[in-house]
Amino acid sequence: MANIVVLGTQWGDEGKGKIVDLLTPAFKAVARYQGGHNAGHTVYVHGRKIVLHLIPSGVLHPGTLCLIGNGVVIDPRAFLDELEALKSVVDVRDEFLAVSRTAHLILPYHGLLERASEAALGERKIGTTCRGIGPAYEDKIGRRGIRAGDLLDPALLREKIFRNTAAKNEIAVLRGLEPLDAETLLSQYVDYGKRMAPYIKDVSRILHETIRAGSPVLFEGAQGVLLDIDHGTYPFVTSSNPTAGGACTGLGVGPTAVDAVLGVTKAYATRVGSGPFPTELFDEDGKTLARKGDEFGATTGRPRRCGWFDAVAASYACRINGIEKVVVTKPDVLDTFSEIKVCTSYRYKGARLTEFPVETEILEKVTPDYETVPGWKSPVHGAKEFDRLPAEFKDYLRFLEDRIEAEAVIVSTGVEREETIFRNEALAGLVDLAAVRKGTAGA
Repeated sequence: MANIVVLGTQWGDEGKGKIVDLLTPAFKAVARYQGGHNAGHTVYVHGRKIVLHLIPSGVLHPGTLCLIGNGVVIDPRAFLDELEALKSVVDVRDEFLAVSRTAHLILPYHGLLERASEAALGERKIGTTCRGIGPAYEDKIGRRGIRAGDLLDPALLREKIFRNTAAKNEIAVLRGLEPLDAETLLSQYVDYGKRMAPYIKDVSRILHETIRAGSPVLFEGAQGVLLDIDHGTYPFVTSSNPTAGGACTGLGVGPTAVDAVLGVTKAYATRVGSGPFPTELFDEDGKTLARKGDEFGATTGRPRRCGWFDAVAASYACRINGIEKVVVTKPDVLDTFSEIKVCTSYRYKGARLTEFPVETEILEKVTPDYETVPGWKSPVHGAKEFDRLPAEFKDYLRFLEDRIEAEAVIVSTGVEREETIFRNEALAGLVDLAAVRKGTAGA
């Protein structure tokens, strides 16, 4: 079977957690390649809701290698708290969980300075989670970061924490903030190092050996393509690369290790935080999507902005990631609509745009051109067989496929694992469906 990247084609919150968890039985390892504990990957197992922030979504399947790559930034306390919470759900063994030695760490001064920065931006704030993700990446790129492997060397850790804390305190004082005590931070992070030591490993080497042995790997992305630092709606983006290329740089594997990219796309669109959102709805339709879709952030609880499906944006996401196959999630949220709109182009200064503009200043000013398709007005929630879906829903699916030039190979009709439709012939050679179905039935 193939090594695949699973990523979101929109602004995040597409339902990647369920899909990664669902497909995990077909893979030896699940490897997270970017982001931090700003991600919220939600998985439901027998009605129980489990939200994962740092640990890969394959962790609920015992015996699966769960790897956190160098492209992830890690708050040690968040990692240890998540690990402790999981112990009541699943047996997480040291040998099946690894954190890259070269993953950068988040320290308290990162969150402190991010909150101050967001407040200073006022109405132009990015809308981050203020968990220190961006500032940690800033330190990484500025070549002054502290990495997970440094936790294993107390003398080196002391040197780096004292040097960095002194520099950050200078900024904090200028902004009227209380300075942090380096000795206190050192004590905390020495303790974190002792507790994390069994998990800090060479993730790139583990992946190399796994792939060389012929075992398939699932590369798990966080957030979504339109939040990518390079290819998203800059500056209203995350600080890493959720795009497929991020799997290589964020895990230490070559591009030849990736056989396919599977995009996850919601049947409508949502966005959290600030930034342009051409199809955003402010009417009753938008409220219906939010209510029926339970559109609140898994990490922050913030309400998500809702809108119609944006085929221009989704097509762009498929193009820059080489996506030919997608998973469509939450179509049941549209069950009650008699008509459904899809944005197929934009208008800007009287001109029609069929390509996604990379300039945020343009995207903020476009208006969407919609095509309207009939709704199916009957429940698809929980459906498990494609042939039994309403004809109007199949038409909608084909309409989306045509507009984004990608084939819908999986349809998620609910939050539970078994509430899923696989289009078997389209998945042949990509995923071992027998293993997936066996894992779902035995869960």
